[in-house]
Amino acid sequence: RQTPRGPHVTLGLPCRFYEKVRALHQDASVDNPLLAFGLIKRLHSDWPNVVYSDEAAENAQAFQAGFKEVEQELPGAEDLDGAARALMRLQDVYALSVKGMANGIFQRAGTSCPPLYSPSRHVSLSADDCFHVGKVAYDTGDYYHSIAWLEEAASLFRLSYGSWNPEDRSSLEDALDHLAFSYFMAGNISHALSLSKEFLHYAGTPTRSCASAPGARWGWQERVPRSLIPALSPLSHPSWLCLSPQPTLEHLPHLSCSYETNDSPYLLLQPARKEVVQVRPYVALFHNFISDAEAETIKGLAGPWLQRSVVASGEKQQKAEYRISKSAWLKDTADPVVRALEQRIAAVTGLDLRPPYAEYLQVVNYGLGGHYEPHFDHATSRKSPLYRMKSGNRIATVMIYLSAVEAGGSTAFIYANISVPVVKNAALFWWNLRRNGDGDEDTLHAGCPVLAGDKWVANKWIHEHGQEFRRPCSTDPQD
Repeated sequence: RQTPRGPHVTLGLPCRFYEKVRALHQDASVDNPLLAFGLIKRLHSDWPNVVYSDEAAENAQAFQAGFKEVEQELPGAEDLDGAARALMRLQDVYALSVKGMANGIFQRAGTSCPPLYSPSRHVSLSADDCFHVGKVAYDTGDYYHSIAWLEEAASLFRLSYGSWNPEDRSSLEDALDHLAFSYFMAGNISHALSLSKEFLHYAGTPTRSCASAPGARWGWQERVPRSLIPALSPLSHPSWLCLSPQPTLEHLPHLSCSYETNDSPYLLLQPARKEVVQVRPYVALFHNFISDAEAETIKGLAGPWLQRSVVASGEKQQKAEYRISKSAWLKDTADPVVRALEQRIAAVTGLDLRPPYAEYLQVVNYGLGGHYEPHFDHATSRKSPLYRMKSGNRIATVMIYLSAVEAGGSTAFIYANISVPVVKNAALFWWNLRRNGDGDEDTLHAGCPVLAGDKWVANKWIHEHGQEFRRPCSTDPQD
């Protein structure tokens, strides 16, 4: 985005209005989750507030015409609320304090440990930003998060009370009103009453008219049954694994690194560099599995087709809050790079990837706070959509890291108690099924939220049919 140019846009504007417009033209980098949230909020609400303000009257036609040209491409309310939920997810999983996040510091609450992520450019959230995050939680009855974010919003509004910022959609009165009700729903009645008194003090001042005071929650003391008050709890996620460092081979001597040919002529001249991450369940990391150029090609092929990822739900597939990402599917005929990658996967795994023994390559992009809560790759019910391929269950997974991330994004195996960080251009492999055909419960895994950066992966799911002589059953029925 460039600064508006031309006399039809800038001449005659008051200096203050021009400064507000210029302030909206900030760095569009989305590596920092706070910058990403700020960008989405500016595009969704701050820009319309400026474009349609009274101060823009002289240039309203030019501004509004230009804005309407791109309005459909800008983030919507769903995008903004999703960005707010992403900040709450990062708060929970990485044990971050809300005050620290608002000040641009990504440090675990109550510790003196170094920050998990130190952005090159310092950025902080405004009182209105914090209010919006808290309001998203409030509207869904998530008072655990609404209290923390509305507290920070109220604190920041108190510091600037009396100053006029027309771009803000909220105020100190709004924050106090929602915060009082949140505390009431949390069971802290005395503090709720204290905040209500503070609200009445500010709402009765000349700086705010009676018509604009929220007041929608007055009478909640009598209207809300105590039995409806929900328990406060953070989001469920394997945060201990997302925060834990990867163990080294010195501490786990049974693990190993090796050059592997897997008896494949394809790997004779350039063996695969394999690191065994875990023996049970068997998890291996193949380093330098893909080149930078190949990774960029695959991302470019998938980019135009990315859509919100879905999950299996009974016999259907649908969107879910526990999987936040965008994905696309690529056939091996899409490009020679995809075909060569599939040949490489077949060589290192020793499995048959010919249709219908494997699914198309799935390319996934995890952006701001993108994550996937604990799940199995294999189907746990015969009614799962996975069986529509009529090639059995998913016997193995190959997940290729197409990009690096600055912080977060690890793959955490819950029951195995291991966490594999993002290693650019590496491929992570594990067996989903035991040799007897049963699902391996130790493969329960999660994609930790992306704290900073842009995570791209490519998944190849291989099915059990066609592998009978490549991974035969064991003589031990329990294996």
